[in-house]
Amino acid sequence: MRFPATTSVLVVGGGPIGLTLSLLLSEYGVRHLLVEAHEGTSLHPKARGVSARSMEIFRRLGLEADIRQAGLPASHVFFYRGRDLIDPDFARTGLSGGAEEGIQRTPSPGLICSQDALETVLLRRGRELAPDGIRFATRLVSFTEDGEDGEDGEGVRAVLEDRATGGRHTVRADWLVGCDGAASTVRTGAGIAMEGPTGLGHFLSIRFEAPLGEVVADRRSASYFLTAPGRGGFLAVDNDRHWIYQHPYDSQNGDTPQLLNDHRRLARLVREAAGVPGLDVAVRDTMTWRMDAQLAESYRRSRVLIAGDAAHVVPPTGGHGMNTGIGDADNLAWKLAAVTQGPAGEELMDTYQAERRPVARQVIDLSLANSRARTGYRIDDELLLTAVYRSTAVIADGDTPDRPPLDPAREHWGGEPGGRVPHLPLAAVPGVSSTLDLVGRGFTLLTHVGDATWQRQADTAGAAGLPVVLRPLAAGARNATDSGDGAALLGVPSAGAVLVRPDGHIAWRAPRPPVDDAELLGVLRQILSAQPARE
Repeated sequence: MRFPATTSVLVVGGGPIGLTLSLLLSEYGVRHLLVEAHEGTSLHPKARGVSARSMEIFRRLGLEADIRQAGLPASHVFFYRGRDLIDPDFARTGLSGGAEEGIQRTPSPGLICSQDALETVLLRRGRELAPDGIRFATRLVSFTEDGEDGEDGEGVRAVLEDRATGGRHTVRADWLVGCDGAASTVRTGAGIAMEGPTGLGHFLSIRFEAPLGEVVADRRSASYFLTAPGRGGFLAVDNDRHWIYQHPYDSQNGDTPQLLNDHRRLARLVREAAGVPGLDVAVRDTMTWRMDAQLAESYRRSRVLIAGDAAHVVPPTGGHGMNTGIGDADNLAWKLAAVTQGPAGEELMDTYQAERRPVARQVIDLSLANSRARTGYRIDDELLLTAVYRSTAVIADGDTPDRPPLDPAREHWGGEPGGRVPHLPLAAVPGVSSTLDLVGRGFTLLTHVGDATWQRQADTAGAAGLPVVLRPLAAGARNATDSGDGAALLGVPSAGAVLVRPDGHIAWRAPRPPVDDAELLGVLRQILSAQPARE
């Protein structure tokens, strides 16, 4: 299969972040190439928690049902604490739903789906959408900025190696995105430094098969935290025969490398931790990993961008690492589409760092606090639903409070600019059961009722090359509960409107229709850093 000579976006890394970015770029019609050095998807489950916000993104991509089928049943999503797996005095807790329990904030709650299973679902759809755009067993050798007329910053020229043949190919891309993990080749090549502590813990991860399902039948959970000192914990892959045991180890112990290949000793470790001396254990593979808490000093260097673990390494105590990366891809994809396909100015790409880096900073801090909690912590499935962006791609209300991007206490929950459009159950149109389902691939203008004034605003913007789809809540997708819920949720009177970006975040809201028919057009140009067309 030949490599293209040019592409709009070159994505390096075929894990969950790179594959999600590829799917989104395909949805937006952006020509791209994804390369991954490994021959196939991950064999080790690694990350497992898929948060509510990530599931909303996968819902938009039409993958929610497939991912739920690949994951653990919702009845297993509990967190166990005990000295071993047979401790009669165990404790078992569920997900943290935050304040005002019982209010449904999302149509797509999170679940446990092991990374190896998730990647399989994403790759299958990715190859359907871009048959020639995903290449495994292909590594990035090097890259340089490729200027025009001697100037830098007009693109990137990358050298790729086909690992099967050893052949090398040069591909020119308008943008290069590194989704290639904590040891990112792209980040290193761009000269972007990481900040923060490393070596906060060292773990041996053992993937094994054993008939543990019958042992935990009365206490099935997603994660089994062992309270006995130095024991680590178990992660359920299927809560039957397939498991992961995370064993903490001393990095100064020179015996650890030998232990990796001694399956008899590894099986003994599993039996001792489980508290089941006669357990039949078959070790399948192992890996070691280190707990770090690092953040890239920058998410962009000219035409080079980084996302996921390449941009932030999050302690796993909270389950937010992979999900923060999936949010990066969602934020980045529509901006790359807007810039490469015309209407937006390149300055829009600066809003990626402005919006996503503060989220990663807070996620790292919360995860570090969890890792130090002596009494344990709860997994907050809905934390990332609270993300609020501040950048030039958002026009804030005049009285916007200054607060962190994430709101664990849920003190501010509503339709403010920068926040995700709130979920409101809808009925009457097949396939549309939430306000989230009204968000399209471009900008969406949500109104309470069909209004000719707002339609003129949308028509003026569309005529200038900035199309907006008007979606009235009360026309064709009538609220399934109370007609006043929309106004309360979106935070504008019945005559107002909310402008939603392709990633589902609110870009602007107006309490009433503007007098000037071109006001929405001006708002869009400001959000997109776009220049007015020349007469």
